[in-house]
Amino acid sequence: MPEGPEVETIRRGLELGIVGETIAGVEVLWQKSFDVPIVFTEQYVVGAQVTHLARRAKVLMIELSSGYTMLVHLKMTGQMVLVKRDGERFAGGHPSESTRSELPDRSSKVVFDFASGDKLFFNDFRKFGWIKLVLTSEVELDPLVARLGPEALSPEFTPEYFQSQLDRHKRAPIKPVILDQSTVGGIGNIYADESLHLARIHPQRLAGSLTKTESSRLHAAIREIIALGIEHGGTSFSRYVNALGGKGDYLEHARVFRRDGETCPVHPEIEIIKFKVAGRGTHICPKCQKLTAI
Repeated sequence: MPEGPEVETIRRGLELGIVGETIAGVEVLWQKSFDVPIVFTEQYVVGAQVTHLARRAKVLMIELSSGYTMLVHLKMTGQMVLVKRDGERFAGGHPSESTRSELPDRSSKVVFDFASGDKLFFNDFRKFGWIKLVLTSEVELDPLVARLGPEALSPEFTPEYFQSQLDRHKRAPIKPVILDQSTVGGIGNIYADESLHLARIHPQRLAGSLTKTESSRLHAAIREIIALGIEHGGTSFSRYVNALGGKGDYLEHARVFRRDGETCPVHPEIEIIKFKVAGRGTHICPKCQKLTAI
């Protein structure tokens, strides 16, 4: 699933191409991907101008001049592919042939036609992704959005707030606590492992066992790792490409994620190991991240 930096890269790429565009038509090829009554589509989407693109955690938000916003979640295999009238294209999501081939294809679920002649395709091979239409004034009331914690780089994500979340989950291992989107929005498996390594904290440590110093160190590490992820355009891991049509390169700079069997960047004599925490593949340096409490 794309994490915050990947969706932010898509937001920035699409922002260059669709803000100011007017939606001339919507073709729904798979109803569950855009389960909006036709009357709402015709009244609030068709004829509306794209005014702004935003993001909350892993959710892309396309704001319209009609007072409505389309919430987009790509889940595991979703894509957003903008095909310009001159043939140029921008793509973000699952890096299949659909990012380059003629569209629509069998993965295409929703097609937005713009008055300019450009087209935006929402593709999804496994059909888990979705687009919802909500009032812009009520976006924060959406059940998914409402439960999200603050963004890692937002002013609201303070050391004091983070400590309060650790206190709330004292008996839970720290990794699933920071993966919980109600703790901080946008962190997934990649950036959790990276942050914990930078902070020198074992992922199985109970949240309540962290000292105030360790809590502050992990807070700073999360902010640093997320900023690096955005700077490098997200990851090229498995099925992800960025909104400018190329692969993100964060994994070229990764500290531990998917580097099991390689050496730790801090202790070159120690190999990174992989095991499972709360059902998730987890990468650590045994020397950097000692299990001093559980």
